[in-house]
Amino acid sequence: MLLVMKQNATQDQIDDVIERIEAAGFTARPIPGGHRTAIGILHNKGAVDPARFQGLPGVKELIPVTRPYKLVSRETKPENTVVRMGGVAIGEGRPVLMAGPCAVESLEQCMAIGKSVKESGAEMFRGGAFKPRTSPYSFQGLGEEGLKILAAVREETGLKIVTEVMDNETFDLVEEYSDMVQIGTRNMQNFALLRRAGLAKKPVMLKRGMSATIEEWLMAAEYIMERGNDQIVLCERGIRTFAMHSRNTLDLSAITVVRKESHLPVITDPSHAGGHRCQVGPLARASAAMGVDGMMIEVHNDPAAALSDGGQSLYPHQFSKLAQQIFDIHDLVRTQGEI
Repeated sequence: MLLVMKQNATQDQIDDVIERIEAAGFTARPIPGGHRTAIGILHNKGAVDPARFQGLPGVKELIPVTRPYKLVSRETKPENTVVRMGGVAIGEGRPVLMAGPCAVESLEQCMAIGKSVKESGAEMFRGGAFKPRTSPYSFQGLGEEGLKILAAVREETGLKIVTEVMDNETFDLVEEYSDMVQIGTRNMQNFALLRRAGLAKKPVMLKRGMSATIEEWLMAAEYIMERGNDQIVLCERGIRTFAMHSRNTLDLSAITVVRKESHLPVITDPSHAGGHRCQVGPLARASAAMGVDGMMIEVHNDPAAALSDGGQSLYPHQFSKLAQQIFDIHDLVRTQGEI
């Protein structure tokens, strides 16, 4: 149930309503909006009687929320959520580019790539310090040493850092060094990790599971938001299909569905979707045409020597050209307007 306060409701009235909701045995979750405050009523085991709260001072109306995902639903919050990290805003209009190597390999490597992608228009640096790999014999990342390298890149370039967390044991460490914590496709339904992310003070990027439905994806985001963290970015990174010509299949139709269903910003990862350098550009341009809020793109200054996913990493000069194309397509689509 969503309880909508009047536009002129005072803070005392809002606090009183929250106290009454919690006194009734429910959980109250305030949802500030552009023009009014709404309060989500959660953890009710049955229908909530609207008459119980309808007459309280400052209350405008009560609206049933029909979706299984309550807090991430656009029914609960019609306005788009904007995720902010200092001067970087995801969901405010201009697509935010997150670029860098799949894995952090050395300070020299990351610093060179970081300076290059910033010049090309990237606002965030991506790089894995902890790497979940299919094979236990593959490079697993540098761990805390890699996080320190990412921090050095931020200090030198001003780029915000997004990097993946793999488990609860290392969450505090990753959160300390990063500006945004990434939960990867393999962990989308790691519910203990999602709950921990809900307590984080940093924004969370939630990648879609490689075989997840949109409802499962949004329910995973609900786990995070239910614990209190509403700074969530959804990332469509491709799903497993019968296709053999690409690593995954980028589900661009999911962008429009998620936009309709949820207020959270949504980005794409064309690198992991395609899995081949020649596919990254076309998928990124298609994503720009869909009006996504940002993209994660892998860039490496020496892909042939990369310790992880070199075959899908762009050269810096390729990223530079692609970044301009992304911004141009985005501006064109925004100028033309939606159909």
